[in-house]
Amino acid sequence: MATNNAQGLGGNSVILRLDIDTARMNFGLVANIITSMGGDIIAIDTIHIGHESSTRDITVNVTDAGDVAKITDAIQRIPGIRLVNTSDRTFLLHLGGKIEVTPKVTIHNRDDLSRVYTPDVARVCMAIYEDPDNAYSLTIKRNTVAVVSDGTAVLGLGDIGPRAAMPVMEGKAMLFKQLAGVDAFPICLDTQDTEEIIRTIKQISPSFGGINLEDIASPRCFEIEQRLKEELDIPVFHDDQHGTAVVTYAGLINALKIVGKPISEVKAVVCGIGAAGVAISEILLAAGIKELIGVDKEGILVAGEAYSNPVKDAYALRTNPNRVQGGLSDALQGADVFVGVSAAGLLKREHVLGMAPKPIVFAMANPKPEIMPGEIEDIVAVMATGRSDFPNQINNVLCFPGIFRAALDCRASVINEEMKLAAAEAIASVITDDKLDKYYIVPSVFDQKVVELLRDRVIRAAIRTKVARRIPKEYR
Repeated sequence: MATNNAQGLGGNSVILRLDIDTARMNFGLVANIITSMGGDIIAIDTIHIGHESSTRDITVNVTDAGDVAKITDAIQRIPGIRLVNTSDRTFLLHLGGKIEVTPKVTIHNRDDLSRVYTPDVARVCMAIYEDPDNAYSLTIKRNTVAVVSDGTAVLGLGDIGPRAAMPVMEGKAMLFKQLAGVDAFPICLDTQDTEEIIRTIKQISPSFGGINLEDIASPRCFEIEQRLKEELDIPVFHDDQHGTAVVTYAGLINALKIVGKPISEVKAVVCGIGAAGVAISEILLAAGIKELIGVDKEGILVAGEAYSNPVKDAYALRTNPNRVQGGLSDALQGADVFVGVSAAGLLKREHVLGMAPKPIVFAMANPKPEIMPGEIEDIVAVMATGRSDFPNQINNVLCFPGIFRAALDCRASVINEEMKLAAAEAIASVITDDKLDKYYIVPSVFDQKVVELLRDRVIRAAIRTKVARRIPKEYR
C-alpha cells in the first residue's frame, strides 16, 4: 500500500517517491530540505531518468510520523517537485497480504491430477463419509485453526470493522505457523450479531481442528465463546481472554518467587473487568488465590450490587470475600499485586505506596499502561507491562501457538482450566531460578523452549482430565 500523506505510517523508515523537474530543481536541494526537516536519508534509488525529469525513491529515517508530515509538506511546496507517494516498510510488508496457501505436493501429470482431484479423490471422500474421524488424518483439519474476529475490539483501536481487522488476523496466522507449525486462516465476519457469529462459526467448523476467537468486544465475547464450547466438539479459545490470562499468571508465578510470597496468601486487585480481566481473575482463582478484588469504572465489585451486565454480577459473587467497598485506592490498601487491563494513567504512585511491602504491579493497558514504570521503579518489587519497550512484556503470543499445538496433537475436545494452568506453569518454567530476575519474569516469544514445554505440559493435562481423544505415541 502507498499513501500520499503521512497518516497511519508506522515504523521509523519511510520511502518518498519524487518526480523532479530537472530544469527547475536539482536533487541536492531536495536532500538539504529533507535533512533540515529532521530526516536522515539512508538510500536513494533511481526509478527513471529522462531529459527533463527524474523519478527517485528516497528512503528516510525519521523520529516519528510528525517528522514525515513536516518533510512532505515542505516538499509539496517546492516548485518543480511532485510527491508521487509516501510509504513505509510496514505498509510495504503488507502489500497483497502477509500469508498465502501453498500445496504440499506438486501436480506434474494426469496421474497426479487424478489422485489429488477427480476421480481418485472420491475414495478418500467416502472414507471420511464412512468414518468422520478420518477427516483428522486425511484433510487439513488435523493441523488447522480458524482465527475468527468481527473487528469490534482490535488492539487499542476498538471497533474498526472486519476489513480493517484482517492485518491483525493475518499476523496471528503467521505466528501460529512460525512458532508452532500450526496452519491458521484468518476469517473476519461482517456481522456483530451474536447468534449469526455463532451460527457462522459452527457452519465452517468441519474444516478446522480448533477455533481461535480474536478481538471480539465484551460482553458478547463471553456468550459466543461459551456457546461454541458447548455446541462444538473442537477446542474454542478466545485469546484476548485466556491467552492474556495464561501469560499473566505465568509472569505472576515468577514474580511471586522473587518476593517470596505464596499465591494462596496474597491479596490481588484486578482493574478492568472486561474480557481479559475476567479471564485473569478466573485463572488466579483456579491457581488458589483467596483474596481477589475486581475494580471497574463502577468501583469495587461487591456481591449483591446490580451492575451493567450479568458477567459483572457473577464476577462479584466469586470475588472480594471481605466485601470491601469504594474505588481503586480502597481496593489497593495492603494489596500485594495489582493487575491492570484498563486504561492509561489510572494507577497513581500514592496507590502503590499504599500497597503491601514488595508490591507487584502488572500495568498492561495498551498502548499506554496504567502507570509508567519510571514513576514507581524505586518502590515496586516487580513491574510488567503489555509493551515491548519495557522489561517483562505480558504478551499472549507466548501462549496461543503452543496451547493449540498441544490441543491439535492430542485432539482435545476443549481447552479447559487445567490445560491453561499447565500452559502458564510451562511458560514460567522456561526461566530457571538461577536466571530469574525482577526484569526477567517471562521468556522471549522467540525462545523455542516455550512451545516445546507448553505442548508437553498441556497434553499431559488434557490426558489427565480426559479431554484428549488421541494419545500421542510419546505419552502411551
